[in-house]
This record gives sequence, structure tokens and C-alpha cells, in this order.
Amino acid sequence: MSLVAELKRRNVFRVGLAYAIAAWLIMQVLEIVLESFGSPAWVMKTVIVVLAAGLPLALIFAWAFELTPEGIKREKDVDRTQSITHKTGRKLDRMIIAVLAAAVVVLLVDRFMGSQIGPAPATGTASASKSGSDSGSEAQGNPVPAEKSVAVLPFVNMSSDPEQEYFSDGISEEILNSLARVRDLKVAGRTSSFAFKGENKDLREIGQTLGVENILEGSVRKSGTKVRITAQLIQVGDGFHLWSESYDRELDDVFAIQDEIASAILEQLKAHLLDGERAALASTRANSEAYDLYLLAKQRIYVRSKPTLESAVDLLDQAIGIDPQYAPAYAQRAITTLLLSDEDYGTIPAEKAEAQALTYVKQAVDLDPEDPEVLAASGLYQMNRPGKTDEAIAALERALEINPNLVNASNWLQAAYARAGRIEEAVEVLETLVERDPLYRPGVANVTSWWVNRGQIDKARALIERIRPSMPNDPFLLRMESSVLYASAEYAKGLRLAEKALALRPNHYPNQDAVGQGLLVTGQYERLAAEGHPWQRIIALQALGRLEEAILLAQQEAGKGDDVGSLIGLLANSGRPEEAVEFIEDRWDSLDAYEADYPLLGGGGVDTMLDIALAYSLTGNQARFDDAMARTRNGLDRLYAMGMQNDFLPLLDAVWHTLTGDPNGALELLDTAVDRGFIAAARLSDAWAALKALDGDPEFEGIQARMWEHLNEERAELGLEPYLT
Repeated sequence: MSLVAELKRRNVFRVGLAYAIAAWLIMQVLEIVLESFGSPAWVMKTVIVVLAAGLPLALIFAWAFELTPEGIKREKDVDRTQSITHKTGRKLDRMIIAVLAAAVVVLLVDRFMGSQIGPAPATGTASASKSGSDSGSEAQGNPVPAEKSVAVLPFVNMSSDPEQEYFSDGISEEILNSLARVRDLKVAGRTSSFAFKGENKDLREIGQTLGVENILEGSVRKSGTKVRITAQLIQVGDGFHLWSESYDRELDDVFAIQDEIASAILEQLKAHLLDGERAALASTRANSEAYDLYLLAKQRIYVRSKPTLESAVDLLDQAIGIDPQYAPAYAQRAITTLLLSDEDYGTIPAEKAEAQALTYVKQAVDLDPEDPEVLAASGLYQMNRPGKTDEAIAALERALEINPNLVNASNWLQAAYARAGRIEEAVEVLETLVERDPLYRPGVANVTSWWVNRGQIDKARALIERIRPSMPNDPFLLRMESSVLYASAEYAKGLRLAEKALALRPNHYPNQDAVGQGLLVTGQYERLAAEGHPWQRIIALQALGRLEEAILLAQQEAGKGDDVGSLIGLLANSGRPEEAVEFIEDRWDSLDAYEADYPLLGGGGVDTMLDIALAYSLTGNQARFDDAMARTRNGLDRLYAMGMQNDFLPLLDAVWHTLTGDPNGALELLDTAVDRGFIAAARLSDAWAALKALDGDPEFEGIQARMWEHLNEERAELGLEPYLT
């Protein structure tokens, strides 16, 4: 008997055919089921591999074994005259017919039901092309979410070279930026959307975290001068694919692809746009090679470390060399230079970094003054210049008017508002920022700070719980929890979390600052003098009686122009008010001039103006004392009007009342400060010289004793000896 005849007799062909049809049917059903549950793509790929591996096993089994009335036996053990393979064959024929019928039903359901709910997901070239032919005006019949909102997840890099991932990320970000320019369309921020990169999470969980009702995901395959981009828009609530499409283009057309995808999404969301808003979708064009380098540089910039920023500088220089007309490359070059200053992530002296950045800002502005990245770079540069806060605000406001999704620009704008004393606007920008981009860490940190200072502890805790699933055991989240505990007067618990955050990420300025804050309030001055930031070390050195060291350090910091308050406060409160006045009047001819550089509710601080008032009081300049006191009162009242409810504000107000000769008002405010959890190891009158007028008052001594009692409770929880008072 020939091999083919034997294969037929043993039903090997029938088994193979039945297996292939059944496997196909399983894949079709699973595709529908897995899609409904929002399962990641690797699940379906695994199923395909398993089914493919099962085919040769099924064929081997059909050849080697036979089904008999007594059960399954090895073929060589079955008497040919007793074989029932012909009956088994007829059963297989009927099974094949049944499976084929089921397949026809699945195809009909997919064809007719699919036309009602939108095109099928793009699982490959064929399906993507098919769905693409159905997209367009007909697809506008798809259900539209009540709120127009979308998150653009990072497109998957399907290129053979994993190093091309920056390109797929860049494409995703550019599409996101195009959509963000559309009024009334809420687009989740890049930081939050990209936090889910490589995470196989349910789309409903992602949508809930980001506060959106639609997700755009896709893939990018780059090969030589060609690129294939597949995108699909998914409704979060039910997992329906509203739209999908594949684009095969030359790399020179990459900008057109971005615009085309963004426009198609807007059609699916039924965004009612003005002509001007449609025009805003157009991407800034560049040489494709320069654009490639620009995208890679931006990926490096996001990492925010000295090596990656220096790498970004090299890439941007190459991009500018290839396409000297591409304004965004100059803008990012300016931003990177500022970030590489010795006050941020690098070692370039601040003045030199600013001078270099200005060159790139001017070139960018000359090329395209209305590009949002150019405006953001200009705003960041101006923000670092004394007296240029208004110019910074104007540039950053315009940048965000064009592209509201520039999260760094939003954060810089809130900082500029705060520096200008426009606190309500700063908080509003921050709250909008974290709603749009809840995983953007600078925004979360800043809004948390404002909330805890306003006594809105519940809001801060709610935000932390919202983002916790995306940041398990993250040092940033530990630091945020630490700040909430500090605001709740649970200093020992807060310090432990801050130290844990610092252990996970050593040499990180904010983590060091959080630890220093805990060391300060719990009276660990020796350790603070060694480990703290300059302003914390100045306080520690003063408390340890090392005044000359403290003054020298404060002078160094004041010479940099960043922190003049520490020097003024130290001199005014340590019996050297004449030197404080000399420092002030050598630099500013009036308090108006001082406030122009250091706004009262921004970089200057109400506490520093209060120290200025003390210095003028002790040196007998009544006019300047009255001026400083009036400014301080105005600042305190504005802070109260903003809802500030921390423990430090009533302490400052108590100092103000003491200077006005109102000890009863001062004592009432000090009582409020201690009730809210204020503690300090030093005597209050040693840290704030104006309060010496209250020394010996029984109520004042009782308030201080209550404060020290709380201090020693916190120290005991940390395993420290009681502070000797």
C-alpha cells in the first residue's frame, strides 16, 4: 500500500483538516472574547503558537494510534481485519461539516454585527486594510462618548531593531500633541499615558486612572526608508474598536501620517471644530533624518539625568546641522542647556547655561515665534531671570494656548505664577495639570504641597491613592505620603517614609529635602548640619551655636541670588540687624525694588519681609519698619484669603502681632500654631527674636512646654532621647 493510501486509511488527512478548521474557529472566537476583556496582544499570540504546535502532534497521534470499540490503541496492535478506521473517518467527516457550519456562522456574525459596532481591530495587515476601507464618513455612525476624551498610549515598536523604540514613542507623542491642540477635547498627558508602556493592564483600569473614555493604541514598524503605522481607537467602557487603520508610507511622509491619524480620531469622536482648529493639527515639518534625531533626543530629555541630557545635546546639534530651519530642535536645545546647569541636573555654571540657552532661544524665535515648544523654551529662560516673570508668564500662557498638553510648560507656568504672587492661578494650573496628567510627578508634588498647606489633606490622600496602583513602592509616592504625614503632625512616621524614599533613590534633591525637613522638626541638628540642604544647614548651624559658619554659608547662598532670605533672617534674628539692613540697602533702593525681584508670595516670602521689618525696628528706621510691616500684613491676609491652614502661618502672624505690641493676639496665634502640630527644638524666642518680648509669660511658657512635649513624643517614636529644654 502506498504512503498516501495509508495516510488516508489512518484518517491522517481528515484529522489534519479537522484540526485546522477547529483551530481557526477557536482563534476567531477567542479574538472576540479577548477583545471584550481588553486582553493584551501577547495572549492571542500565545494561543496561535500553541495551536500551531499542536498540529504536528495531532497528525502523529492519528498515524500512530487508532480509535477502537475498546478505546484508543496503538495502530500496530490492531488487527487490520478488525479495523474501524472507515467508521471513524465518517465521524470525522461529520465533525468537519459541523465545524465548517460554525465557522460560517462566526463569519456572518462578524460581517453583519461588525458593521453596526465599527470595524474590527487591526490584528495584521489584512484586517487593518479591511477596516481602513470602512473608515471615513460611514464610520461616523459609531457611538460617541458623552465626553470627548482620549489617551494616546505609546505605540509598540515592531521594528527588528529595539533601538528604534524612540521613533515609535515619538510618533505617539506627536499625535498626542496634535490632538491636544483641539479645543474641548480632553487629552491625557504624555507622562501618564506613557506610564503604561509595556504594562498589560485592562483598558478600563487605564481609562479610570487617566480619566478618559477612549484609548488610542497602535504599532510602528520601521524598515529602511519605509514605515508602517497601525492605529486603533478603542472605547474604554465596552472595549469596542471605534476605528482602526494601517498606513504604509515613506519616512518623508511621517508628518502627514501623524496629521492623518489625528484627523481620523477627531472624526470618530465627532469633534465639532472650527476651520482654524483643524488647521492647528498640521505638524511642523522637518528633514526626516533631523526629525529622527530630534525624537531620539526628546526621549533622552525625558529621563532627566546628566548623561541622557548630554546625549540629547549631541543629538540635537546633529539635527540642527542637518536641518537648520527646524525651530523645535533649537527650543529643545535651549531647554536641555538650562536643565544641565549646576542648579538642576548638570555641572554648567548657571550664568553660562543661561547665556548659551539664550542663543538657542533667539534662533528658535527667529524661525517660528508661534511654535509652542519655542514659546515654552522662551518662558523657561525668562523665568530664571530676575524681574522677567511677566515675560515668562506671557510666553508660557501662549504656548499652552496652542498646545495645552505641554506638561512641563504647565509646571513652569504655575511656578512663574507663584513667583509673581498669583497663587490662586498657580493652584488652578496645577489642579488642571494633574487632572489631565495624574502621573506627572512634578505636578503631583506641587499640587500636593498646596493642598496640605491649605489643610486639604483628604484631597492629597485621594490623589495618592488614585496613582498608587501605578507607582507601587515608588520613592516619589513615599515622599508624597511623607509630606502628608508631616502636614498631619505625624513627623516620626513621615521621616521614616522620607528616609525610605531616599534609600531607594539616593542623592535625589527632593528626597534629601524631605529627610532634612523631618530632621529639622525633630531637633536632629548635628545630622542636619551634615546632610541637609544649605538653608537647612544654616538653621542647624545656628541652633548648634556655630553662628559664624551659618553666616558664611548664608552669604554664599545669597551670592548666588537664589536664597537671600536665609541671610537676612539669620542676621536680623541673631543680634546683627545692622548687617541685615546694609545687605538690603546695598542691593535695593526701596522695598518696591526688592519685591520686584522677590515677590512677597513668590521667591521673597512673607517670613523674609517680617525679618526685614525686625531689622528696621532694631535699627530705628521707623518709616522702613512701617513699610515692611504693612507689606507683611498684606501678604498674611492674602495667604489667609487663599485658605492657607498650615502650622507656620499663625506662627508668622504671632511674630507680626508681637512687633505691633499685641502680646495677647500673638499668644492666641501661637496656641493655634501648636494645636496644628508646629514643633521646634529651639526656644521660639531664639529662632524668632521678636518673641523675646514674651519670655517669662506663663501662657507663652505653657505653649512652649506643650510644643516640646509633642517634640519628645515624636523623638521617642524614632528611638531618640528626649530633647533637653
